[in-house]
Amino acid sequence: MKRGVLLLAHGAPERVEDIESYLAYVRSARPGAGPTPRNVIDEVTERYKEIGGSSPLTAWTRKQAEALERLLGIPVFVGMRNWHPFIAEALARVRDAGIERLAAICMAPQYSGVSVGLYMRRTEQAKLELGLTTEVLWARSYHDEPLLIEAFADRIEAAIGQRLQDRPPSQWDRPPGLSGPPDIPRVLFTAHSIPEAALANGDPYREETRATAAAVAARLNIQDWDLAYQSQGMTGERWLGPTVESRLDGYAAEGLREVMVDPIGFVCDHVEILYDIDVLFRRYAAERGISLLRPESLNDSPKYTAALAEVAKRCLGEFKNN
Repeated sequence: MKRGVLLLAHGAPERVEDIESYLAYVRSARPGAGPTPRNVIDEVTERYKEIGGSSPLTAWTRKQAEALERLLGIPVFVGMRNWHPFIAEALARVRDAGIERLAAICMAPQYSGVSVGLYMRRTEQAKLELGLTTEVLWARSYHDEPLLIEAFADRIEAAIGQRLQDRPPSQWDRPPGLSGPPDIPRVLFTAHSIPEAALANGDPYREETRATAAAVAARLNIQDWDLAYQSQGMTGERWLGPTVESRLDGYAAEGLREVMVDPIGFVCDHVEILYDIDVLFRRYAAERGISLLRPESLNDSPKYTAALAEVAKRCLGEFKNN
């Protein structure tokens, strides 16, 4: 039986010129959304310009797929929900390659019906439209995969090591009574926010994001950590919090002067990291006298590749012969 893996990500334009078309596609999936307001197009365009004019999301996802393919020795495909290569385009390649059994993994470790669930629905729709008979086996969540936790922990350790080279812990500004090892600042884990209404009917997203953060903190014996949600949508809905800004306000009131932000809901660089964290939150923190640090994203982390391999093998039955 011929096996393969499908990696699924949000999708993002790689050129400023494509932003308007990209936003139109995203909004087309929302009933009654209408055309994208000009101010939204302009704001998103400015964000992309501030990070160099493009998102590296697709490039990093392709690199992650190539690394996983080398490790597993089976074909790995990439499909994007909101931009090229679209999920339907990826499934057409799956069909042409004669894949009979496909492990489908979202590049979002924690499950929610409005994130991973939407990828699942889009994939099943595209499969039906293509008449694809391939068996699709879903990794709904891998928020507590041990190698994923180690990959995040490794990035934090590397960031702390670099910080110690730049500035000894004795020179760090820490308020009296702060617990934990003296060489680790307060860590603020983040994940993408979702509409609060999505948490109805037992959606596990909030619990899974906290579980990932807690596991990374435990792996590093970090006692002083918090969780916040970022990148809320430009809608009038209530979005899951607390926000990063509210956490930073609290840290300023405590007298903290250094905070490490680690986005455990994301697995590679893209606009929500390169702009929302590195530009917007860093600026917001600096205005409050706080230096904001961030570990390198997982990107091409060998441990993250190994984590994806373990998830894929579980989906595919450990490559047992049929």
